[in-house]
Amino acid sequence: MLLSTQTQRLQNKFGYEKAFEILKGAGYDAFDLSLFHPIYKGDPLFTDDYRPYAEKLREHADKIGIKCNQSHAPFPSSVGEPEKDETIYKSIIRAMEIASVLGAKYIIVHPKQHMPYRKNAAKLREINIEFYKSLIPYCDKFGINVAVENMWQMNPIGNKTIVDSTCSRAEEFCDYIDSVGSERIGACLDIGHVSLCGEDMSVMIRGLGGKRLKALHVHDTDGYRDLHTLPFTSENDFGLVMKLLAEIGYEGDLTFEADSFFHSFPVEMYPDVAAFMAKTGRQLIKMFNESK
Repeated sequence: MLLSTQTQRLQNKFGYEKAFEILKGAGYDAFDLSLFHPIYKGDPLFTDDYRPYAEKLREHADKIGIKCNQSHAPFPSSVGEPEKDETIYKSIIRAMEIASVLGAKYIIVHPKQHMPYRKNAAKLREINIEFYKSLIPYCDKFGINVAVENMWQMNPIGNKTIVDSTCSRAEEFCDYIDSVGSERIGACLDIGHVSLCGEDMSVMIRGLGGKRLKALHVHDTDGYRDLHTLPFTSENDFGLVMKLLAEIGYEGDLTFEADSFFHSFPVEMYPDVAAFMAKTGRQLIKMFNESK
């Protein structure tokens, strides 16, 4: 099991190459390349010369001895406006290519959820099955796999509470993966999102099983806010999480999506914060191994 983390906070502050160096120095085996937004102004990975730059980043990562194990595609995957959605779709395809150049095995692609979920669940399912099937030829072309993520929405009444969305329940998450029916499409379980929607962790992890579950977004939450902070700092039971992952024979990596933990610290301390986060990740992997 490799230990990895997203690059967002560090790449925004220091650039890609320095971010990789900080993560390597902090003790990570790998990184999750953050390609969050459909259009990055000034980002060399979203210019016409993106591929040579991606190849340069791959060379740098190889030289310093750190891998790109996965990546996160631009999101949201749709807004319900055809012209904008076409731009987003093209950016997702580009992100797949970039991630493949860096060596990522999986790229996480959010399901489309631009409509209120409860009364549009069937329509969203139809849209998303077609959407993920359309990505399979690009998976084959670039030699990369796609992982679907479990999501949440804000309550449209008051917009202050979190409610269910696509794949927030184990049954639907499994149905999405099975209905697409390709080895190229697996599941990325966002641990925090499970808690935010009030799903039972054991039902979700056991439901997905080792066959469907290919990647993780590991972070803590209080059950009310999508905190994306470090495990053991809020309310999730990570002893249970690691035990369940061991029980199903999970064979993927442990990847943090917990960059909000950096928020309260001065930038000068970011390398130290990254190192503490890595130490926390090693503890989680130790718990996983001890549960086997």
